[in-house]
Amino acid sequence: MIKALSEDLRNKISAGEVVERPASVVKELIENSLDASSTEISIIVEQGGHQTIQVRDNGVGIPADELPSSIRRFHTSKINSVDDLYSISTLGFRGEALASISSVSEMSIVSSNGNGEGAELPIINGNPGEVRPAANIGGTEITIQNLFYNIPARKKFLKTPRTELRKIVNVVRCYGLAFPEVEFKLISDNRTIFHIMPEPLENRIDHLLDPTYSRNLLPLNITKGDYSFSGFVGNLNLIRSRPGEQYLFLNRRHIKDRLINQAIYKAYDSLIKRGEFPFFVINLILPLDQADVNVHPMKTEVRFKDEWRVFNVLKSCVNESISSILDTIPDFDKSFQQSNIFQHINKETLDSSFKTNFTKIENESNQSSIDLTMPNTTSPSSANFKRAREYVANLADTPIKQSDKISTENIWQIHNKYIISEINSGLVIIDQHVAHERILYEEALKAFESTSMASQTLLFPESISFSPDDFDVLLDILPYLEKIGFKIKKENETSIKIDAIPSEMPIGNERNLIRDILDNFLKEQKKYSSFQEGLAAMFACKAAIKAGDSLMREEMQELVNRLFSTKHPYYCPHGRPIIVQMSLEELDGRFERH
Repeated sequence: MIKALSEDLRNKISAGEVVERPASVVKELIENSLDASSTEISIIVEQGGHQTIQVRDNGVGIPADELPSSIRRFHTSKINSVDDLYSISTLGFRGEALASISSVSEMSIVSSNGNGEGAELPIINGNPGEVRPAANIGGTEITIQNLFYNIPARKKFLKTPRTELRKIVNVVRCYGLAFPEVEFKLISDNRTIFHIMPEPLENRIDHLLDPTYSRNLLPLNITKGDYSFSGFVGNLNLIRSRPGEQYLFLNRRHIKDRLINQAIYKAYDSLIKRGEFPFFVINLILPLDQADVNVHPMKTEVRFKDEWRVFNVLKSCVNESISSILDTIPDFDKSFQQSNIFQHINKETLDSSFKTNFTKIENESNQSSIDLTMPNTTSPSSANFKRAREYVANLADTPIKQSDKISTENIWQIHNKYIISEINSGLVIIDQHVAHERILYEEALKAFESTSMASQTLLFPESISFSPDDFDVLLDILPYLEKIGFKIKKENETSIKIDAIPSEMPIGNERNLIRDILDNFLKEQKKYSSFQEGLAAMFACKAAIKAGDSLMREEMQELVNRLFSTKHPYYCPHGRPIIVQMSLEELDGRFERH
């Protein structure tokens, strides 16, 4: 039998589309505050929004007699007719948000609209109580408690308070970037996450993301016809290996549009590699009738009237903004020199007591050859290493005499990338980067279980600031960073001070390396079987010597010695082969010797 659904059930169904998690509530309430011409917005959350969400503003307020209507579905002051749907100038317009939120929470609204009096309306399970007098707060304060208390199935799927808080931080950050003239304050469990005052967008980016960003921004401010684009794009110092710092707004509404994002990525095509992402904060100002924002309940998806025109104009604008990027790219020569972890000294000063930065292998420091016979080890089970396992299997099937040794007396570096040495049956080629990566990876895993790796103290400690959500992740991995040789102190709620770094890491690149480790860990951690393995792999990849680093003879010898003291010297943590073997028969065949 077909029958009408109850109003309560309709509201809860609607809430499922509008209210996904605490961050969705914060988003809707901030939009209402901005639509009310607020210049000060305060957000207070407890337990990541699980327990309490409160948003307070200094906007125009709601008259006491209109408070009950504010929580009814399809009641709004923002549109009046169908024609208004084609020229929406406000962030909200459907009249669904408060009704949906109130149906799945315990809610109260306190508001005053400048008449000298305030009013309060309590709402339980979507049902309004009696309007009662309240203090004149000069705006509106909405408090949400026990979100999803009456929908246990939905409440069960909420993430941890810390995860939900990160989502809320991202929401507030988006509106903070879209409305830099508005003061925002975010407090979580009596801790101020940030308090930002009205300021230029450039300063707002520093305060919400990183205080170094302003030095690496390229302005974008172009008008073409009835299109106007403004904001900033980043130079190559702000290229990241994971997405997340791309902020696109349409008439100051945060949107997600793959095609429009691609217009920006295309402008960077010749400057970044696949899998890298540029930073940008861009606001597209279009005539209201050129885009439809009534596409999805979350209002982050839009439909453009002429999408390809927007694409081409935006791409052209970004191209123009980054045309001077060659003047602002990082000092590659300097960083290249710093990337060499070895301390080079004059050959004249070498003597029998010479020591490299590598730790000497016990009982092997005087050896001039290394046994190449395959060790009896168990191959890793991860599918990521399939190719490496096949390579190692083939190497194991190759007839290798017990007398086959890598000669560390006859050892050379070619193209500052590979180490080549002879063996009785031919020669071997070792990739210096992945060899050192394997060494550092295994040493890091050992350090997690026992003694920390050696450190080198910085003459000038380095302070680094992070966004609040990145900082939370950093706190999770901080004990492990200390195990691999970092000495780090927490300065405040968003910054750290580095006093020492791993002894084998290049000095002068601490800031970039910490950020790279964090970015790569967030991006790649799911590929590894454990938290520690992912972090060790990220550290090893970033701290290892690079292709292009020139090595002295003693450094090559030490590298080979340490490689063959590892459990798995034939493949790196990412599954790439470390050693390539060529037999004499293969060499003779290449020269047609019979």
